[in-house]
Amino acid sequence: MNDLNTIWVYLAQTPLLWLSLTLSIYWLTQRIYHHYGQIPLLNPVLFSMLCLVILLQLTHTPYQTYFNGAQFVHFLLGPTTVALAIPLYQYYDRLKQHWFPLLLTLVIGSTTAILSVWALGFLTGLSQTSLLSMLPKSITTPIAMGIAQEIGGEPSLTAVLVILTGIVGAVTAPALLHIVRIEDNSVRGFAIGLASHGIGTARALQIHTEMGAFAGLAMGLNGISTAILVPLFVSVLL
Repeated sequence: MNDLNTIWVYLAQTPLLWLSLTLSIYWLTQRIYHHYGQIPLLNPVLFSMLCLVILLQLTHTPYQTYFNGAQFVHFLLGPTTVALAIPLYQYYDRLKQHWFPLLLTLVIGSTTAILSVWALGFLTGLSQTSLLSMLPKSITTPIAMGIAQEIGGEPSLTAVLVILTGIVGAVTAPALLHIVRIEDNSVRGFAIGLASHGIGTARALQIHTEMGAFAGLAMGLNGISTAILVPLFVSVLL
């Protein structure tokens, strides 16, 4: 056991260890997800995140140590987001046909996300800091954390809420849209991207490229819309 501990301590200092473990765990959860018929609760993002959290706890590894090794994945978030423009370009003609309904949906969706969070927080008696941290939960993490910091929220709490929102949306949204008989891939994708940002967009891309394209569009536009609406909303109420 002492030898194993020594080996682990040595490996833990190697930057590529956590990158390799992250990629390996995600690959394994992807295999499990597809093997069992893509059950929503086995979503690879959720499943791999839980596995990594458990592993970090068992090995008493600080998050900063993990991030130092796995930050290359974080770096790829930027190019990956930009690359979402490629499938969207393939459906450019469809986008031109539906630009007004999509714009209207964006405004309504962004406003509803903000107002519903405020109402829920007000009714449950949340502290002002917690409430301000929740307001930008439906957009991608870097933008949400920046907004939370500017309006007086807690960025770390916002990051957790954003991830939870994305996972819940990725797990439940496709089934809910099917129940209400919304089958158009552009509509389904825009709704998922609007409500559950990057994690939902990744799920939409797994289902259909058109769905993923419109989810990526909604994710980007909602980030801009929320960055404008949240500070205005807070300035009016506070």
